[in-house]
Amino acid sequence: MKQGIHPNYEIVKVHCACGNTFDAGSTKEELKVEICSECHPFFTGKSKAVEKGGRVERFKKKFNMD
Repeated sequence: MKQGIHPNYEIVKVHCACGNTFDAGSTKEELKVEICSECHPFFTGKSKAVEKGGRVERFKKKFNMD
C-alpha cells in the first residue's frame, strides 16, 4: 500500500432518526442514518404501514377515478 493516500479509518458515532446512537467504523467524522436495526421492521418484527400498489392504482386514488 502507498503511504499517505488512504483516508483515516476511525470509530465514529452513528445517529439514527429514531434517536438511537451506536459506534461504527468509517472514514467520515459522523454519520446520520434514517433507519437502523432498532427501528427497521425486519429486526423489530413490527411492520410499518407501507402503501402497496402500482402507478395506475396511485393515479386512480389521487384523481378519484374508481
